[in-house]
Amino acid sequence: MVTMQDVANRAGVAKSTVSRVLSGKVRISEQTRERVLAAVAELGFRPNGLAQALATQSANAVGLVVSNFAGPYFGRLLRTLAKTVEEAGKQLMVTDGHDDPQKEAAAVELLVDRRCDAIILYSRFMSEADLTALTARLPVPLVVMNRPLPGHPERCVVFEQERSTRAAMTHLIALGHKRIACISGPLHTLTARQRLGAYRAALTEAGLPVSAELEAEGNNLVDGGYRACRSLLSRGVRFSALFACNDDMAVGALRALQEAGLKVPEQVSLFGFDDAPAGAYLLPALSTVHLPIEQMAAAAVHQALALATGKPAAPLAPFEGILRLRESVAPPCCR
Repeated sequence: MVTMQDVANRAGVAKSTVSRVLSGKVRISEQTRERVLAAVAELGFRPNGLAQALATQSANAVGLVVSNFAGPYFGRLLRTLAKTVEEAGKQLMVTDGHDDPQKEAAAVELLVDRRCDAIILYSRFMSEADLTALTARLPVPLVVMNRPLPGHPERCVVFEQERSTRAAMTHLIALGHKRIACISGPLHTLTARQRLGAYRAALTEAGLPVSAELEAEGNNLVDGGYRACRSLLSRGVRFSALFACNDDMAVGALRALQEAGLKVPEQVSLFGFDDAPAGAYLLPALSTVHLPIEQMAAAAVHQALALATGKPAAPLAPFEGILRLRESVAPPCCR
């Protein structure tokens, strides 16, 4: 294995000079720099990234902790984060929090130990108090996605859940739907509670009754949407539209409706949330709320890098969704 000392011997300089040339943070004469880089190329030397991180206290990387890797949502998130970080000349270090607040906190600490310049955390379950405490004790900036962070508005990138949910519900109500069922996500998550609360608020504002019989809790996965829809149907309650709080659950609900002999949208309109790419190719194509995941991910990276370099970082306005109206929604008919 070629060492830094081998490079120094070939270039005829001290080992410390090689280190300074490779770090790029100290001014070295152009002649010496070229001699060192030529020796590096000739010997095929590759610096030890961990050793450099320990020496410089920086891995030239941004850390990312996600709640889990499942589903197209996180695929889109990871692609944009990696691309934006690479464009900034850094690397992305990714780890999984396993939807567990303690494991998420441990993952953040691991990335700090790896000398990341800043860390982005996507957490569903960590409490607001724990998020605030974690932000305060870390030696590097922490940017939180999908969660507000009271007292640190410049350190969070959030989506306007309520307004986007109300927009979807307002569209269904404007078409003439009066009995609209809802499949929520797991109600121990803030996102699920916000979307369910906005669903109820939209009904109340329209003078329509809120009924527990028309609500079922899912798990944000296809199978959860399928089971929740079957539960709604088994109650014998009538509804002409179904609002599923994410697209995966809408896919499961579509299967359950079809198995029950109900046509979408002729008998039941179906509205999703997230704009998963596959939704546009369902039969019928799924109406949904588009989440600007790519824009949110890029904003999180830019905010994290600005904080890491000590630049002023103003709070970001909440991101908003856009309705994608497709074939799965129509005015109520005979049901």
